[in-house]
Amino acid sequence: MAVLQEAAQPGMSISYVARRHGIAPSLIFNWRRRMSEGGKEAVRADDEVVAKAEVLALQKQIRELQRVLGKKTLENEILREAVKIAHEKKLISRLPSLPEDDTP
Repeated sequence: MAVLQEAAQPGMSISYVARRHGIAPSLIFNWRRRMSEGGKEAVRADDEVVAKAEVLALQKQIRELQRVLGKKTLENEILREAVKIAHEKKLISRLPSLPEDDTP
């Protein structure tokens, strides 16, 4: 990325930048073409291009939310089972009963 940014500076030539970094000019041309194609593909798909660090942070947040949701779902199932057993033993017969299942 730094090489491509340097080559894009006003007054810089790809040949000069390639010599300076000890790489073939064709490599810089190839990198530039791939970057351009990637950007065109994102535009064609109407996608927003985001940084990898942002994607990783969002994936970490998703994993944490899934973990918390799983924990809360388990707690909910345990409480439903406890209420069912208590109703069967008439320990909480005066309380309104909970709906059987709230999932669609």
